[in-house]
Amino acid sequence: MTVDLAVIAAYLLGMVALGWWGMRRATSKSDYLVAGRRLGPLMYAGTMAAVVLGGASTVGGIGLGYTYGISGAWLVVAIGVGILALHLFFAKRISRLRVFTVSEMLDLRYGGNSRVVSGLVMWGYTFMLTVPSTLAFSTIFSGLFELPRAVAIILGGSIVVLYSTMGGMWSVTMTDMAQFVIKTIGLILILTPVAIWSAGGFSGMREALDPSHFSPTAIGGETILTYFVIYSLGLLIGQDIWQRVFTGRDDRVARAGGIGAGVYCLVYGVCGALIGTAAAVLFPDLANPDEAFTVMVDATLPVGLAGLVIAAALSAVMSTASGALIACSAVTSTDLWPQVRRLFGRGAAPAEEGGDEVASNRVFTLVLGAATIGVALAVDNVVAALTLAYNLLVGGLLIAILGGLLWRRGTRAGALASMLAGSVAVIVTMALTGMLANEPIYVGLGTALVVYVAVSLLTRPTDPAVLTAWQSRLRGEDAPPAQARTEAGDAPAAAEAPASRED
Repeated sequence: MTVDLAVIAAYLLGMVALGWWGMRRATSKSDYLVAGRRLGPLMYAGTMAAVVLGGASTVGGIGLGYTYGISGAWLVVAIGVGILALHLFFAKRISRLRVFTVSEMLDLRYGGNSRVVSGLVMWGYTFMLTVPSTLAFSTIFSGLFELPRAVAIILGGSIVVLYSTMGGMWSVTMTDMAQFVIKTIGLILILTPVAIWSAGGFSGMREALDPSHFSPTAIGGETILTYFVIYSLGLLIGQDIWQRVFTGRDDRVARAGGIGAGVYCLVYGVCGALIGTAAAVLFPDLANPDEAFTVMVDATLPVGLAGLVIAAALSAVMSTASGALIACSAVTSTDLWPQVRRLFGRGAAPAEEGGDEVASNRVFTLVLGAATIGVALAVDNVVAALTLAYNLLVGGLLIAILGGLLWRRGTRAGALASMLAGSVAVIVTMALTGMLANEPIYVGLGTALVVYVAVSLLTRPTDPAVLTAWQSRLRGEDAPPAQARTEAGDAPAAAEAPASRED
């Protein structure tokens, strides 16, 4: 145990050291929020895979494998399919926009200012996504080292907040790359083959378990479909994912690196399901399937390797938590805080008048991180928090975002009405049917689609000047001067977008 603790302590200190290194590189808003848009394909792929494969994909994915066998892989497979779809069909255009947030993209496409609605929905998604990742620390630390739940959450959450606050996306990128390597070694190359061997190999597992554990559809067709609707579609539009797309050096890097990350996710999902299936052979009476990970590590791995695999699980949790936290900070500083200042008559705060933008972003990250830890201490349902986050994201924003990318006739009024109607429909349906029901996402999507099409057709088309500027940006033409200033940490990226005549 002492050796394992030393390995984990070295890992945590290494994350802080990388955060310190990132702090020295984060000298502008672009550095802090999107790593200066300078990542190459290998680093892009590693960090993209790290941010989408978190505690739910690791501890939760193994738990699903314990309960349902190989069909437990579908949750992570849906995540991989979402990453592949994003980079095959949309990443090229997204990368060329040269913005910081999804809400900025909506302003560019529709004209005017829609940030209050889209920013609030995206803020709720990114904040709630951070909470279950922070909660997962209690599962790992408490299960293996018998730490009190509150101590585990505060310890793990504080490390994430510390390195994220120091260097922003540069710190998150470097820690994510280290975490990607550790996850690959610890979970795929070590724990998966050891678990299968300990359970008697594939033949021994087949003899010991019910045949349903080896059916690809044992988890249920409706559940599989819902995974794809929530997670595959959610990954197309999440601020935490788009913010990683913005870090790529160019659209070719984003496409190639993203495809690699998507394939990696598919492999990761299968490995998690196999570990869980092996745990069902060795420990058939676990009260909580999520304990399968910690039990397998404790029972099958020698000292030292166990510490490495625990560090791999912590890597999965920390990468998602830090990615969501920096995304929430970006939405707060870029989309919401300027609106609050205008509401109180203070206007937007340019860097030369309002102080160092990097320093202000650090403050937002620190405050939001502390709030996340506080909420995580108050709730205990990881799945419910994650489901609420994705239901709000997909039901509220998917139609407006994809409509803007794919349908020229979509209007700002249609987008705003769609976001409001979809979000309300999701919340009301969840209140009526329960947090974990499948119906809310379908009701929200259906409502948003009908409202978007109807209102867009009933209102004047988007100003041709706005569409011209939008098409110019999608073609990757040079950003206008206001955008160039933004890259250096000046005015908001969408400030140069022509105002809509509907205003």
